[in-house]
Amino acid sequence: MENEETEDKIDLLQEIVDHNDKEKLVEAFEDFPTAVVVEFLEEKSETEVIKFLNLLEPEDCGRIFSYMPVDKQYELCKILDKRTFSVIFTNMYSDSRADLFQEFSKEEQIAILPYLDKKTREDVIVLSAYPPETAGGIMNTDFATIVITMTCQQALAKVRHDAPSGKMIYYIYVVNEDMEMLGIVTIKDLILADPKEIVRDLVNENYVHVDVNDDRENVAMMIEKHDLVAIPVLNSLKQLVGIVSHEEALDVIRAEHTEDMEKFMGIVPSEEEMTYLDTPSLAHFKKRVVWLVSLAAIGLISGVIIHHYQLVLEQLIILALYMPMMTATGGNTGSQAATVVIRAIALNQTNEEDWVKILFKEFKVSFMLSLCVGGLVYIKIAFLTSTSLLPEGLTFGFVAMIIALAIGMQVITSAIVGAGLPLLVRRLGGDPAVAASPAITTTVDITGLLIYFTIASYALNL
Repeated sequence: MENEETEDKIDLLQEIVDHNDKEKLVEAFEDFPTAVVVEFLEEKSETEVIKFLNLLEPEDCGRIFSYMPVDKQYELCKILDKRTFSVIFTNMYSDSRADLFQEFSKEEQIAILPYLDKKTREDVIVLSAYPPETAGGIMNTDFATIVITMTCQQALAKVRHDAPSGKMIYYIYVVNEDMEMLGIVTIKDLILADPKEIVRDLVNENYVHVDVNDDRENVAMMIEKHDLVAIPVLNSLKQLVGIVSHEEALDVIRAEHTEDMEKFMGIVPSEEEMTYLDTPSLAHFKKRVVWLVSLAAIGLISGVIIHHYQLVLEQLIILALYMPMMTATGGNTGSQAATVVIRAIALNQTNEEDWVKILFKEFKVSFMLSLCVGGLVYIKIAFLTSTSLLPEGLTFGFVAMIIALAIGMQVITSAIVGAGLPLLVRRLGGDPAVAASPAITTTVDITGLLIYFTIASYALNL
């Protein structure tokens, strides 16, 4: 339903363009959701986009420009003259402006700075100085501050001067003369209070904040945990230097989930955010080839194991029929265990001291799973398999019990491996998601074959 509405709005914009109705187009650009306008402009050439942007007020121009992909912004800024671009750049959202500034080369940064006003110049330099993986790297300056000694009337005047966006005006940050964070008040508090009342009497000193060097993923989790619209970012002197909004938090969570998913599936994460179709085939190849070839080389061990037990397979061909089930069950069990453990680690539901509890829990779960899978295998072999598959002297009941036991043990060991690898990687200081699903599958295939053939050969004296 939402996609249909978006398509209808885009069609309407195109219709307005076709009729060359500039006034109506400007009204539509101002009234339609920014995401719809950006999606409409993405299909246009750079020249057409610039023509449309030139029709708008600087504030609307900066707002729409902020929502465009960074690579599109960069292409447009190379076409625009410095003075025209500086107007758009000044009216962009502060965090988007800093992201674009970091895409520039040193020469391009130096070239644009003289065209910016002092406040924008200082703002972009400060925001661009922080590493992108930190709170400072994703914070923005779309907030209002008031001094604790002000009256409510003075505070409201200061808020009007700071002019934060409507979505960021709910919380007002209270500081002292040195910009040290002292607390927060809401805009409702200021409006309803007596104009002569001092801000000190309204301030809420119980607030959540983060340090400018905190990891951005932890910042996003703080916002999610406390259900905040935004969280203040302080430096080492406890001075307020920016805020991280819930929108940035959602972007971070989405990016981190994508990165973890790629790592878990054995894909090397890309530094550039591009859609699947926009990413060149060679780039996809480079992201996948390392893990795939490495694991294929390790997987050759499986062939060595099967070759070692070749005589066992020749004498009891029924073992070969259940090898695919054994490897598939092991891979699925290991991936399930790894997924739940990595998620628990990502959500800070566990710590390094809990590894014994985690492995024991996975043992209990996998034991119950092994009873279900083993029982299914036993019933299938004992009652639904042709007698021509067995050599003389062996019964289906006995063979069924041996294969069911081997696959049951494979379920248990696969769960331990799947849960243990992320814990081991975390213990060594790495990212648990690196314990990728293909790596777990390859490992449990090897251990599964060893368990399978070892139990079969000893139990059946082969």
